[in-house]
Amino acid sequence: MGVRLKTKLSIGLIFLFVVILLFGILGIYYVNRLGNDAGLVLKNNYESLVYCSNMLKALESISQRKDAMSQFRDNLAKQQANITEIGEKEATDDLTKNFGELLADPNDSTNYIEIRESIYEIQELNQMAILRKSLMAQQTAEKAKLGLTILFTILTLASFTFIFNLPGIISDPIRSLSEGIQEIAMKNYNKRIYLKQTDEFGDLADAFNVMAQKLDEYENSNLAEIKFEKSRIETIINQMHDGILGLDDNRNILFLNAVAEKLLGLKEKEIVGKYAPDIALKNDLMRNLLRSPSGDEEKRELKIFADNKESYFNKDMINVTTNDRVIGQVIVLRNITIFHELNEAKTNFIATVSHELKTPISSIKMSAQLLNDERIGALSMEQRELSGSIVEDSDRLLKITGELLNMTQVETGNIQLKIQPSAPALVVEQSVNAVRSQAQLKNVAINVHQEPSLPHIAVDAEKTAWVLINFLTNAIKFSPDSGSIEVDVYKKDSAVEFSVQDHGMGIEERHLPKIFDRYYKVPGGFERTGTGLGLAISKEFIEAQGGEIWAQSNIGIGSRFGFKFKVA
Repeated sequence: MGVRLKTKLSIGLIFLFVVILLFGILGIYYVNRLGNDAGLVLKNNYESLVYCSNMLKALESISQRKDAMSQFRDNLAKQQANITEIGEKEATDDLTKNFGELLADPNDSTNYIEIRESIYEIQELNQMAILRKSLMAQQTAEKAKLGLTILFTILTLASFTFIFNLPGIISDPIRSLSEGIQEIAMKNYNKRIYLKQTDEFGDLADAFNVMAQKLDEYENSNLAEIKFEKSRIETIINQMHDGILGLDDNRNILFLNAVAEKLLGLKEKEIVGKYAPDIALKNDLMRNLLRSPSGDEEKRELKIFADNKESYFNKDMINVTTNDRVIGQVIVLRNITIFHELNEAKTNFIATVSHELKTPISSIKMSAQLLNDERIGALSMEQRELSGSIVEDSDRLLKITGELLNMTQVETGNIQLKIQPSAPALVVEQSVNAVRSQAQLKNVAINVHQEPSLPHIAVDAEKTAWVLINFLTNAIKFSPDSGSIEVDVYKKDSAVEFSVQDHGMGIEERHLPKIFDRYYKVPGGFERTGTGLGLAISKEFIEAQGGEIWAQSNIGIGSRFGFKFKVA
């Protein structure tokens, strides 16, 4: 016996779960490795450098400060308890001996040179240790990158194989069955379906062929035989996992299967032959099923309490026609709850990983900034460039994780807003100040034009400023050096409008309808580091507060992004 469809789907879902689990475990493992290696760089060696620096300062001021000797003694004691490197103990012992000679005769400064040499030796040992441990962290990062790249390549190839094969396994038999049903509806009872499958679709195709054969026979059979075979067909429909409801051309109920009975809370024998709109007067779900979809409603899902939980269904209304005349309708409710659950698991996974990544990335950024501190030790030009690259990459990763966390709020519908009357001028001021240093790096001027005494608006000032900062950041990126950006804030009708105009290369009109879609990036742009989430999150933030957002652009002239809120 061949593999059943349910088994194939289960194998596919287990495969996806293993992919997510394996990639997550490996990612967390390497992130922890990187965090541990980075921590080694600062743990004890940095403390020794601080103690040595304090002792040098105290030594220089022994003759001027009374507490200098006590300060030197305290830092020496801390250093004696913080010996971690080979040779550090001998250098510390020499320093202790020389300091003891100084204590014996504080006025004798002849051994200052020996004391300094011992301190310099301790510093050199710890600086070399920091460099060595930094190299260890770098090697760990390279191993993590290589391992994750190999795993990603393998899993991607396997996933592509799965993606290309599974849809065909499901869609091809359905298409064949759909074509066969259409032929039967046209009374072509000679139609047969041949599937080289031994799963549920194969069973359904066999049942279809039996049905078609019987229908061919029923053309010349008596009414009793027709009723008997009708019951066989109803049995097949009742075995399907989707809810199915049949109506005639007058919208009278012809049949509904067991799944539909359970969802509607009605018995077939009690409502067959009755006018469906009359049933809908006392049944909310029936009323929704009979409503003809239009616009956004066509894509709307139905949330129904089924199987002791909230379940989601897609509704399909299929017209049954003969000779170009509609003779009835079949309403199919497809259960898509499992896809909602998978999407929720994906969202939770992204939120968890993004949240966990923020701490180690911040630590990496702080470590790189500390390396630039001259108190730790002077860096060469190449080292400064490397540490600068680390800081820039850390900032970019922090921005990406922040956007992913915001997007999980949007996807789960948990956008937390603090709506209160806010002054537009204050929102603009905070936003401009946040990007001023970034604009100065490109010598881009930010010109603010706002009407005086603008009325307050009821918004979440922090999230509104976030959107305006995102507009300004994008405008700076796409503005030429020594260019300018115009920020306009004015009252129009009963609303306050904010807009940011740049003078960059502009966006083609065909891309504007998708500019606020998630993960969408304008093809051909020079920006490669973004996630494509910033504008999508901006749209969600503005619309969640009852505002409107828009984008306008002309090639060679620039782009204008804006939003507006009603006056509070």
